[in-house]
Amino acid sequence: MLKDNLYSETLYETYGQHFTVDKMLFEQKTDHQHLVIFENKEFGRMMALDGVIQTTERDEFIYHEMLTHVPVLAHGNAKRVLIIGGGDGGMLREVLKHETIEHVTMVEIDSAVVDMCREFLPNHSAGAYDDPRVNLVICDGIEFVNDSEKTPDGSFDVIISDCTDPIGPGEVLFTSDFYAGCKRLLTENGMFVAQNGVCFMQLHEVETTARRLGHYMNDIWFYSAAVPTYAGGIMTFAWGANNPESRHVSLEELTARFNAAGIETRYYTPAVHQAAFALPRYVEQAVQTVND
Repeated sequence: MLKDNLYSETLYETYGQHFTVDKMLFEQKTDHQHLVIFENKEFGRMMALDGVIQTTERDEFIYHEMLTHVPVLAHGNAKRVLIIGGGDGGMLREVLKHETIEHVTMVEIDSAVVDMCREFLPNHSAGAYDDPRVNLVICDGIEFVNDSEKTPDGSFDVIISDCTDPIGPGEVLFTSDFYAGCKRLLTENGMFVAQNGVCFMQLHEVETTARRLGHYMNDIWFYSAAVPTYAGGIMTFAWGANNPESRHVSLEELTARFNAAGIETRYYTPAVHQAAFALPRYVEQAVQTVND
């Protein structure tokens, strides 16, 4: 992964990208994964897990805004949010921008990710971990969502799975057992979103998610955003809602909710929100194949 001052991503066997390492800030094999944080002149500070770039200072706002504000504003009255993963703190930062959110539980399997990102990527969390609305839980996400003794049914309005790709610790967060647990935890009008890979390179992940998640949600679809770090095309996000109308909120209503929230964004707008659900034909066909 690191050779001749280059960090080479290993997500695909036949295709990849590399970044110059201008300064290595942290490298450690944690109890769960290989964690690296380094500086790059183009993207700023970057974090990688097990050979895969997870986030960069320059473009993280795109990913975090789209995984947060789309479900929160589509819901319209979210009070309680669950984040699975997201140890860099960017998702937490964006969720907490909404003053109407009363409680956020964040479940991260690797405490080292949280600790090192707070130290070396402080702009991601921007103090979010100190917000009294936050409950940080260090454990496996699939164990948390299926623990009926600690997490009662209908506990959350929005669940955001900010997971790694389905390799290593992140693999279980793409399983039917995980989706079943998330379904149990959602309120009647709750919704679930998750990163789902670059669809041009990982179309099979779209198909697998549609097949598995479709057993538990009334409305299944995907939406997208272009995040430069995630090479190979647009990034897709899985969408699952108990209320099918949540995906079809009018532009006028989304605009009203966005203005009422009073949040500052750099990528998300109500118009982008609506447009993100328009998918390339090959992705539509993949979903349709599963539905047939």
